[in-house]
Amino acid sequence: MPVLAENHTARRRRFACGWTGMTAVAILATSTLAHGQQTTEQLQSQSQAQSALAQAIPGNPVAGSVPTGKATDGVLALTLDDAIQMGLKHNLGVILQDQSTSQAGGTKLQQLQPLLPTVTGTGEVSVQQVNLVAQGLRFNVPGFPKVIGPFGVTDIRASLTQSLINVNSLESYLAAKHNFEAQKLSLQDVRDMVVLSVGNAYLVCLADAAHVDSETADLAASKLSLDQAVANHDAGTSPKLDLLRAQVDYQTTEQQQITAINQFEKDKIALARAIGMSLEQKFTLADKAPFAAFDAIDVDKAIADAEANRSDLKADVEQVKSAESQRKAAIAERIPELSFSGDYGDIGVNPSKSHGTGNANGKLTVPLFEEMKLQGDQKAANATLTQKQAQLNDARNQVDADVRDSLLDIASAAKLVTAADTNRQMSAEALDEARERFKAGVSDNLAVSEALAQLEQANTQYIAALYQHNVAKLSLARAMGVAAGKYKDYLGGK
Repeated sequence: MPVLAENHTARRRRFACGWTGMTAVAILATSTLAHGQQTTEQLQSQSQAQSALAQAIPGNPVAGSVPTGKATDGVLALTLDDAIQMGLKHNLGVILQDQSTSQAGGTKLQQLQPLLPTVTGTGEVSVQQVNLVAQGLRFNVPGFPKVIGPFGVTDIRASLTQSLINVNSLESYLAAKHNFEAQKLSLQDVRDMVVLSVGNAYLVCLADAAHVDSETADLAASKLSLDQAVANHDAGTSPKLDLLRAQVDYQTTEQQQITAINQFEKDKIALARAIGMSLEQKFTLADKAPFAAFDAIDVDKAIADAEANRSDLKADVEQVKSAESQRKAAIAERIPELSFSGDYGDIGVNPSKSHGTGNANGKLTVPLFEEMKLQGDQKAANATLTQKQAQLNDARNQVDADVRDSLLDIASAAKLVTAADTNRQMSAEALDEARERFKAGVSDNLAVSEALAQLEQANTQYIAALYQHNVAKLSLARAMGVAAGKYKDYLGGK
């Protein structure tokens, strides 16, 4: 019975959705499609899909959202476009990055203020009494008071402070400005990441739904084989072993259907979490995932377009510029600073008995000795600049790799879809042939059991290949930096 045991093992596979992380630009979604006795090539292909995505890991904001509204009555027909638009509005990654951008904008304004005039106004009313002896006027003159007052003083004044030469503040402002631009570009990149994350989660659910349908069809096929085994056994044309084998096949397929339905419901929860939908909301998937061939594109042109479009790469460029300005600011700490301050106001016993007064001051500040601080600031700024330049160079290589990997995955998955489709058609024919032979009493139902297992595996391989092909196209849109605006074109085949 080793052959039978082996085929039952082959049929005990599940359709699982797992989540993994990625480096640097991280925050993308992933899922694995697994079944028993997978080939090394299939596992490598799924691993490649994982390396391009990262979602629902603890602490990853792209996996979460800020839900709005309550669940509505009835069942919502959710399209892929609806899911992505909801994700772009409610996904936690977008919300947090938007606030980081606002924070960077606030920092930029703070760094700008030292370069602008600072004007303040004050109004003061006071009552004073002066002890002349306490002030040092210790003489005894008949009739001259030792205490003056009390008397009132009113002072209304405006003050102005203006930095005339401050290279350090200027470069610090430019650094904050470049950082603000980098944060805005990072927000665009996060939106692309959310499209990939939500799109992947939707495709996972579509694959789950297809797997549930496949298991339901497999269960019906197993029931048909079981009924035939019962009929043959009752007629005395087949041994009880054939009946037991058919019963085991049916129960195993029933268990697989239960597992597939459970996984489908769990993945729907993950999708709802990513787009901000109430977990109590019932919904169905309105779109399907048919196979759409992808037109071949020139690799070099695709890489050039990606380098021109990728927001994360542009953000790294701005970070390098920010680090360069910070370095210049550290060097400029040695440059003298020139500033002006002054005030003008009206002072007197009361507003009707007052007179205008004013002050004007020029100030030159020259650093004489703080060498350790100056050298330390410069070394820290140089190190930061070197790090940002290294990250930028790596990001350029990563863009190149992302495009090439996605194109390879698309081509490979397209071949897998074609091969898996042919395989499941032949498996279905083999199952019909095995049934006819068993029905005619020419052979036992071991061939039927094997054919059922092969058909189930062929269906699973086809679903996995179709999922991989669609995710690879979505990953290419992300690699090209156009996921948020053109994901439909890429999923449709472009």
